[in-house]
Amino acid sequence: MSRPALPNGWSSKRLKYLATYNDEVLSESTDEDQGIDYVEISGVSLVRGVEEVERVTFGQAPSRARRKVRSGDILVSTVRTYLRAIAKIDEASPDLIASTGFCVVRPGDEVDSGYIGWAAKSEPFVSEVVARSVGVSYPAINASELVNIQVPLPPLETQQRIARFLDEKTARIDGLIEKKRALLDRLAEKRQALITRAVTKGLNPAAPMRPSGIDWLGDIPAHWEVKRLKYVSPKVTVGIVVTPAAYYADDGVLAIRGLNIRPMAFDFSETRNISEEGHRLHLKSELYEGDLVAVRTGDPGTTSLITEDLEGTNCVDLVIIRKPSGASSRFVGWFLNSDAAKVQYAMGSEGALQLHFNVETSKEVVISLPPPEEQSAIAEYIDQGLEYEKDRAAKVERSVELLQEYRAALVTSAVTGKITGLQ
Repeated sequence: MSRPALPNGWSSKRLKYLATYNDEVLSESTDEDQGIDYVEISGVSLVRGVEEVERVTFGQAPSRARRKVRSGDILVSTVRTYLRAIAKIDEASPDLIASTGFCVVRPGDEVDSGYIGWAAKSEPFVSEVVARSVGVSYPAINASELVNIQVPLPPLETQQRIARFLDEKTARIDGLIEKKRALLDRLAEKRQALITRAVTKGLNPAAPMRPSGIDWLGDIPAHWEVKRLKYVSPKVTVGIVVTPAAYYADDGVLAIRGLNIRPMAFDFSETRNISEEGHRLHLKSELYEGDLVAVRTGDPGTTSLITEDLEGTNCVDLVIIRKPSGASSRFVGWFLNSDAAKVQYAMGSEGALQLHFNVETSKEVVISLPPPEEQSAIAEYIDQGLEYEKDRAAKVERSVELLQEYRAALVTSAVTGKITGLQ
């Protein structure tokens, strides 16, 4: 790949001439009760650095928890390199251990570790790591190949100046990004509150209220009913759950999975198909317009609506709620995405780390039901309100993207000598 021209007095050297790598390994004879601070690839990001450290004993830790890490070291992921998991360790605990999926780079005394850390996060370096990786689904690079990548090398004083500059500037940018992310969280909470209030209190603030008889539901409009889902839908069942991967195919019938489900929407960026044979064997999971599908594992109650264009598809490991009788599918769907439903799913769930819901849990979910015309009006109100709120969130998300792009460009410009006054 082409490299940018460097200022006078700068050179370019392979990383292996500026640093050592994978110097220390945790001994296999380590006491199983010894505590370690373990860093996995999923706990590191290019922008935020080390985001998650797990305190475990050596005996509990995975076999890949072996690389010792010291202050000033730089972690560069050598597997799943598209994740760009790279971080400089400013202050390491005495027990910090990284996965063998990292190359632990230790800058030498003749270079500034802060500068090398920023150079490793610059776009030319990261892009070359990705480009040199081998494999499609699980791209990886050997540590010996990674340290062959060249980095720009200014005089030591300039390295230190660049590192101080980027520490200060990126801290400001990161502060702005965190504020915008906090705003996105508040907007998400507002959207959730809009859904919950509409499906449990209605649209008329002057409507007479009565106790629902259920603590977590509270008062509801006096003319509304309260029913369990099994009395609203003619059938609550489940999609394909037995070795669905055996039926995955390049061609066939679209299979909707949990990762495709969003609240009353779908994300088909990653899709699967079920073979025609598998489809015929599992017709019980065939979907029809007006049906609802809900996740069985993950965020409680996340539910979406099957529209006409999705008729005839299959689903994998999802709760299927057949088109409600005498009720609006959209209203029921929005209720199942509300906090009033989520608390019920959570109470009936299994599993500590990841909630899992069965069909029986879904059948027993209690729903507050207004008359049909009012259901339709509430569903339309939620649709319109969320559209407005999503537009607001999209603008904030775009501003975050622009800040991240500016941050990345700033790092690359600084370590390649493109910023006047730092050279």
